[in-house]
Amino acid sequence: MIVTLKDVAELAGVSRSAVSRTYTEGASVSLKTREKVKKAALELGYSPNALASSLTTGRTKMIGLVSNNFRNPFFLEVFDLFTRGLQERGLRPLLVNLSEETDPEASIRMLRQYSVDGVIVASSTLKPGFSKAFKDAGFPVVHPFGSHSENPIVDVLGIDNIMAGRMAALTLISRGYRKIAFLGGPETATTTIDRGKGFLSVIEAHSDCSCSTSFASEYSFGAGRTAMLRLMEDNLAEAYFCADDVLSIGALSALQGAGYNVPEDVGIIGLNDMEMASWDNINLTTISNPLPEIISASIDRVSEIVKNGSIRPEGQLFECKIIERGTLRPTPK
Repeated sequence: MIVTLKDVAELAGVSRSAVSRTYTEGASVSLKTREKVKKAALELGYSPNALASSLTTGRTKMIGLVSNNFRNPFFLEVFDLFTRGLQERGLRPLLVNLSEETDPEASIRMLRQYSVDGVIVASSTLKPGFSKAFKDAGFPVVHPFGSHSENPIVDVLGIDNIMAGRMAALTLISRGYRKIAFLGGPETATTTIDRGKGFLSVIEAHSDCSCSTSFASEYSFGAGRTAMLRLMEDNLAEAYFCADDVLSIGALSALQGAGYNVPEDVGIIGLNDMEMASWDNINLTTISNPLPEIISASIDRVSEIVKNGSIRPEGQLFECKIIERGTLRPTPK
């Protein structure tokens, strides 16, 4: 049988409103009453109804977790950390899939229907207009993995993608590569734009280096493989900076399937350091994206905004670094 609030009240010898106040954040209840209620609830195995509680407090503790690239296994790691982190803080994630969406209005209606307390836009490819639309609709919004800005519209947390692109270029040059290429994701994605910008700025400053650019249709294994197969129809570069690990793994598959040896024939460096990149059969040299730190800070930030109201948006940057594995030749001695 389902244990009710009434059952707890009768066993504890208190009113039903006293039981309700015990489980309502910020409600006034004496320590003695609270202890009696908790003891009775434990004995009966009672758990408060979260939805009923939201009618009293006006807070659902539900956070809309919005994304659009479900074909990239990197985001399985992202969702795992976000959902566990939210639940550990007593919050409930509502996962919203915006793949193929171009208009935020339908998403806004859904978020309103579920009365979410806040929104986390966990995407590097959704246009910034989505975050702005959610904010304009009255939701507290945090955007991890967005494009960094000194004066952002909403809180943006992530790495400096321009700096990461520079880091990739300097790494390739230090390994002796001179015919270098950039393989980005979708051409309009802010991560592609920023990482490519940083990469090209370094190459252009080295007169002995040449660089070509190309783009994949999306951040996915298939798109990375297709892009590299297309590049193989022309003269390959000596090394590629693929703007995402999953693109790198797709490109690596295409090269190895065509009989190329990586890194002897072609070098590859990725970005994100997703778990798959460390697998022995992949062993991808990459640039880290510190997910646990970014995600924990994002949850803290949206919780703070929900609790305290509007806060001036900030851009938070997190350090990334080269993760040395086996898809680049070593630095010349």
